Amino acid sequence: MNKKKKGLTYADAGVDIDAGEREVELIKDSVRSTYTSGVIGDLGGFGGLYSLKGDLTADPVLVSGTDGVGTKLRLAIDMDIHDTIGQDCVAMSVNDVLVQGARPLFFLDYIATGKLKPEHMAEIVKGVANACKESGCALLGGETAEMAGFYSKGDYDVAGFAVGIVDRADLITGEKVSVGDVILGLPSSGVHSNGYSLVRRIIKDEKLNLNKVYKNFDRSLGEVLLEPTRLYPKIVLPVISECDVHALVHITGGGFYDNIPRVLPEGTRAVLDADKWPMLPIFPFLAKKGGVEAREMYRTFNCGLGMLLIANTEEAEKIKSILESINEPVYEVGTITEGNQDVVVTGGLFNE
Repeated sequence: MNKKKKGLTYADAGVDIDAGEREVELIKDSVRSTYTSGVIGDLGGFGGLYSLKGDLTADPVLVSGTDGVGTKLRLAIDMDIHDTIGQDCVAMSVNDVLVQGARPLFFLDYIATGKLKPEHMAEIVKGVANACKESGCALLGGETAEMAGFYSKGDYDVAGFAVGIVDRADLITGEKVSVGDVILGLPSSGVHSNGYSLVRRIIKDEKLNLNKVYKNFDRSLGEVLLEPTRLYPKIVLPVISECDVHALVHITGGGFYDNIPRVLPEGTRAVLDADKWPMLPIFPFLAKKGGVEAREMYRTFNCGLGMLLIANTEEAEKIKSILESINEPVYEVGTITEGNQDVVVTGGLFNE
């Protein structure tokens, strides 16, 4: 007769509930620091509560967006730097919500790992919280899942979603884009959070050293690549409240060629001159090291521009004036012409 095993616990199976409780204690202050007037209650509930009473407009529309950090996480894990990718997670969603004209209200995150390290998780959540504050939204809740035996040692994944609000009359859809409109560009902070499978392939093939400071860089390659995705709400929201912006474009996966057509009406084309904005050193570095052709670079990466604004000539001048008044760089990078809902990019890396 087999003896019945006794004493087996969840911790024995690889899930440490006590570590989870410690993580909650470590992140409480960071999360609470993001609370806005719409937040109801505190940490610990089964769902986050948010009152729309102070945010309701004549015809309110909620806009949601979700994303993750992608394989940029591999670089963060390999370099043991965990305090930047939280901003990446927030930015990828709030920037997407923003392009519809919505003001971000709240954000929720999800972190999954094989073995919970409360201090590492707290670093990530602190990055999330700081990015939420910068974007004017509350970190309303989240989930940390310890999935023993599923993730390799030290690995984790981070994802999240944002919800924003806009009056239906103020929705930005691209339907007003027309021939003669001006395309303005706001600079990116770096590679942001797209194209890292290609980045990692270049690093592997060329045996690049993440800890080395290469020519034209002021930091190690790894630190340059981990520069967090830029947050655009604080910059763009005042603009769209004062100016008639026909379209906004967040340059993410698919770069210029796949993202811009999403806001182009039939019969129009976006023509961009890449000599009109400064090229961050990381992009020609990746192109040269990896032998990546110019079109592939502009289809994969933001190549120095993270957000585009499209408006008529008069409104474009107002936009530039507003941004210049707050010392925000803005570049007139192209125009809308007749075409087949496509994109033409010249200059820049095409000159290399």
